[in-house]
Amino acid sequence: MASKRVILSSLAMVAAAAFVQTGHVAGEDGRSSAFARANGTRFTLAGRPFYSNGFNAYWLMYMASDPAADRSKATAALEEAARLGATLGLDYVIAEAKKDGVHLILSLVNNWDAYGGKKQYVQWARDEGHYLNSDDDFFTSSVTKGFYKNHVKAVLTRVNKLTGVAYRDEPTIFAWELMNEPRCQSDLAGKTLQAWITEMAGYVKSLDPNHMVEIGLEGFYGESTPNRTRQFNPGSYTVGTDFISNNLVPDIDFATIHSYPDQWLLTYLFVQTNGN
Repeated sequence: MASKRVILSSLAMVAAAAFVQTGHVAGEDGRSSAFARANGTRFTLAGRPFYSNGFNAYWLMYMASDPAADRSKATAALEEAARLGATLGLDYVIAEAKKDGVHLILSLVNNWDAYGGKKQYVQWARDEGHYLNSDDDFFTSSVTKGFYKNHVKAVLTRVNKLTGVAYRDEPTIFAWELMNEPRCQSDLAGKTLQAWITEMAGYVKSLDPNHMVEIGLEGFYGESTPNRTRQFNPGSYTVGTDFISNNLVPDIDFATIHSYPDQWLLTYLFVQTNGN
C-alpha cells in the first residue's frame, strides 16, 4: 500500500559457521547476546573472530507478514539456514531467526522500483506539490530525505511485538544497509551520493549506536580512483558511486560488493564493441 508510506525492509541472511559450530558468545537461551562488530578486516562477536556466509531472502518478510500465507515456508527456510550453518535474519521473521540462531542484514530502501524504491519517495514528494526533476533527487531533496529518515526511525525504534525487543536493541540484526545498490546517474562524479551516505549513516548511528552500518554498494570505483575505474569497472562504466571514498565515511563499518559477473561481462563486451 504505497499510500500508507510503508516501505518494508528487505532481508539478507548471514550465516555464521563459527557461532553455530562452536556455540560461543551465547546467552541463556543458547543464542548470541552480543552485537557483531567490525575489527580491521574481520568481524567479531564479543571480541572473537566471526566468519559468515549468507543468502538474499528479500521475499521472506512477505510470507511472514500475511497470516493467510503459508508461514511454514518462512520457518522452514530459517530452519534450513540454521541446519546448513546459517546463524544470521520484521517481527515474525526476526523472532523465528532468533530461535534458530540466525542474524539479519536489513536493507532500509531500494534503489530500484521494486518493493518501494527511491522512485516511490520521489512520487510522494511530487504528490505533495514539490518539484523534483528526476528520481535522483531522492538523494538531495529535503522532503525525500525527511521521508527516508522517518522510515528509518520507525524501523529502528520499533518494538517487536513477539519478542518485546526494539529493533535497535536486537542482536539478531547483524547490520543496517542504507540502500540496496544505490546509483546516481545524474552525478557520476559521486559527490551527491557521498553527501547522502555521510548524512544518512550518521543519522542511523545517532538512533542506533549498537549496530553496524553498510551502504549496499555494488562495488563500482569512482572519481577518487580513476585508474581502478578504467581497469576494473566493466567498460569503465560509472554509476555515481565511489567505492573507496564511500566506504571511508566514518560511520560506515564495512564494505559490500554485489557481483553479477554475467551482466558485467556483457556490459564490458558491449562497450568494447560499440564504444561509450
